[in-house]
Amino acid sequence: MAKVDGQTVNVGDVVGFKSDYEQHGQIVAIKRDMMGRDILVLENSNGFGGDYLRYATRTEELASDCWID
Repeated sequence: MAKVDGQTVNVGDVVGFKSDYEQHGQIVAIKRDMMGRDILVLENSNGFGGDYLRYATRTEELASDCWID
């Protein structure tokens, strides 16, 4: 579990994040970086958009950079 917007999220939940523009992904794993920050592994089977993630189906985002809709 991790905290997003002060709420607990778990694998299977969907969160929003911004990479070139606002996108959404389903949490498939939660891990911690070397600084102890929660990292959400997000997946979108249709692929994410934008220049940075173009067509990738999986990305890792800091939980602190995500939100719940």
